[in-house]
Amino acid sequence: MSDEDPPRPRPAGQLSQPLDLLSIAELEERIAALKAEIARLEQAAQAKRAATAAAEAFFRK
Repeated sequence: MSDEDPPRPRPAGQLSQPLDLLSIAELEERIAALKAEIARLEQAAQAKRAATAAAEAFFRK
């Protein structure tokens, strides 16, 4: 995705859902799922940074 691409929509119903009706167990489950998703996103971002750095190093030669 380039800087000119429009942003992709976020998954509906997850990020802005009211939390009042969720139990402690449900909240903890969502926290664990979100932490796992954050780790996955960080790993993907790092892989993209590495690929970009490798391409830049290759084309600078």
